[in-house]
Amino acid sequence: MQSRLLSVAIVAVLAVPATALAAARPAHAPAVDRAIGLIDSHGPALHRADADAFLVRDVIVDRDGTEHARFDRTWRGLPVIGGDVVVHSRNGQFKGASQTLKTSIRPSLASRISSDQAIVEAGAAFGTGFDGVPSARKVIYARSGSPVLAYEVLMRGFKADQTPTEMHYFVDARSGRILDRYDSVHTAKPGAKKPGGGTTCSGTTSANGTGRTLFSGNVAISTQDCGGSFQMKDLTRGGGYTTDLNQRTNGSGTIFSDADNTWGNNTTSDRATAGADAHFGVATTWDYFKNVHGRNGIANDGKGALSRVHYGRNYVNAFWSDSCFCMTFGDGNGSTYYPLVNLDVAGHEMSHGVTSRSANLTYSGESGGLNEATSDIFGTMVEYYANNANDTPDYMIGEEIYVNNPSGTKALRYMFKPSLDGASPDCYSSGVGSLDVHYSSGIGNHAFYLMAEGATTPAGFSVTPAQLVCNGNTAAGGIGRDAAQKVWYRALTVYMTSSTNYAGARTATLNAARDLYGSGSAQYNGVASAWSAVGVN
Repeated sequence: MQSRLLSVAIVAVLAVPATALAAARPAHAPAVDRAIGLIDSHGPALHRADADAFLVRDVIVDRDGTEHARFDRTWRGLPVIGGDVVVHSRNGQFKGASQTLKTSIRPSLASRISSDQAIVEAGAAFGTGFDGVPSARKVIYARSGSPVLAYEVLMRGFKADQTPTEMHYFVDARSGRILDRYDSVHTAKPGAKKPGGGTTCSGTTSANGTGRTLFSGNVAISTQDCGGSFQMKDLTRGGGYTTDLNQRTNGSGTIFSDADNTWGNNTTSDRATAGADAHFGVATTWDYFKNVHGRNGIANDGKGALSRVHYGRNYVNAFWSDSCFCMTFGDGNGSTYYPLVNLDVAGHEMSHGVTSRSANLTYSGESGGLNEATSDIFGTMVEYYANNANDTPDYMIGEEIYVNNPSGTKALRYMFKPSLDGASPDCYSSGVGSLDVHYSSGIGNHAFYLMAEGATTPAGFSVTPAQLVCNGNTAAGGIGRDAAQKVWYRALTVYMTSSTNYAGARTATLNAARDLYGSGSAQYNGVASAWSAVGVN
């Protein structure tokens, strides 16, 4: 069946506060104007309190004119954590809302502890070694249960394995209890500074270079002609550039420069090899999102991001950081792990950026697992999109980074049967949200695999179809990769919010399948049966 709806445009992010719902209504954004009017007239449906205000972040307009306006919420000037909402409408008529908040009740603004005391409580949880001065601001915490007054404490530092950490703690302003925590640095596997500097290039001409990569063979990469030399900057994809951190753990690094526009030698003996892998991976991910989903870069604003390689010493990880809008890749340890610059890891990290600029799934609990799953899903779809002969597409994450992996079956994660990693669950249970997000992601990964491929066993593995489902339904899912990836992307950008859990993800993907293929279609039913087959009903 042909797609019924496709998103064709995203209105640029507009920092237009709807203060007390008496917002400025920009003439160039009628969709925002209509959405704010609907918030004003449908307050109960949005659990709006009298002093709620809304800040529009994104608007998606479908070909049939349906509009989806995404808002952050404040109350009496305080951010409402978990209060974000997507307003759905057509022809100015309210069609519904996607949100987690379930009440218009708001807490007293009287606190019993000070911001300094909140920092002390967060510091006890963070431990020693924080970097700089911690900060605290008052917020309304509304990710679960009744909203409460809290302090959001931000502490920066480094973990024992050199990973930077930007921990957000939510401390109850009355009891001092830590309500929740998450890290805004999102890594490729379980357990940054603002960019600046680099060599200036006055050239404005794009050039076609050759990357002699470690994992993808010899590939074409787009670089910048500086007049007599070249830099690893992609002017065709928003100016994204790749730098060498030279084993440092801060700063932007030095942009790769070269005289002949050939980068690397297919081995780790040339520092530009890892740079070429990262540069190629990020460009391929850009092309995937643009050509498959119509998205123009991470933030959908046409701007490229920074990629940093050679981070730290023997660092076995890669990460996305919101604060520097950058991706960072470690070199591995040389004995067990290669540099973490393979294609699906690059796709994984860049997809964290896409999530941060759309649903902004909070990196804790079930929403954190869903965040990680989304990066695994799109990282895998990037691998299929590239269809590179040197990196055969599959549903394993990071299998290329292992130095000794002759059968190709060793991986960080296995989407078709997550428990093969020894820690991730195959089937949903109420305790999933307490796991590390890299393990709780197994539920989303498993559901997507079944959506796309059905209960089919990948080559090289001896598991049976019955062992790939949790409810015995070996006919679950199977709608194909093209439909599954489009359903997931639409669910992420149109229906999920920051606190969406797995039950909410089921609803979001069913809504997306309904929009794209029709309620009761084979795709809709396949999405439903895939979720049921992993225990999300």
